Amino acid sequence: MKRIGTMIIVSFSVLLLVVGCSSDKTVESKTVLPDDMPDYVQESDLEQINWERKAGEFGDKGIIGNENKSGVIGADMPSLDGQKWMWHLWGNEQANTSLTVVGYHKESKTVHKILKDGWTINLGGPNNGADAHTPSMVKIPKSGEWAILLYVDEELFDTLVYEINS
Repeated sequence: MKRIGTMIIVSFSVLLLVVGCSSDKTVESKTVLPDDMPDYVQESDLEQINWERKAGEFGDKGIIGNENKSGVIGADMPSLDGQKWMWHLWGNEQANTSLTVVGYHKESKTVHKILKDGWTINLGGPNNGADAHTPSMVKIPKSGEWAILLYVDEELFDTLVYEINS
């Protein structure tokens, strides 16, 4: 009888330990989404970010991004106080398209508008070998690892992963 009581106490203790550990996992911080974020930006887009796929420099113009998909001139410049970036996209040959830029800060799990003039800008024609381009002013709110999600005409087009330190 004493052995059964001990087994019940041990089993109950293990159960409490398992419940306690699993409830710690649910306390993980959730992604903070701004109220004015475009409704076609999905939280699942953020969950699918490949943080190992860092943007790299390619071409002779100092473009930093994902070769033959998207990249930026200016991403290597200090952007915490504001900076001009020139966006370049390949595989987008339609005129009069829109580009929505969504910044996601990895550490804080927060989504930010990084374009100074809103979430979305219009794309222009070919430039520097890209099919479409546009300049913009950006302001990155804090240093750290960032995923920059690019939406063309409300569809996820590409994700650029940058380390922004200044």
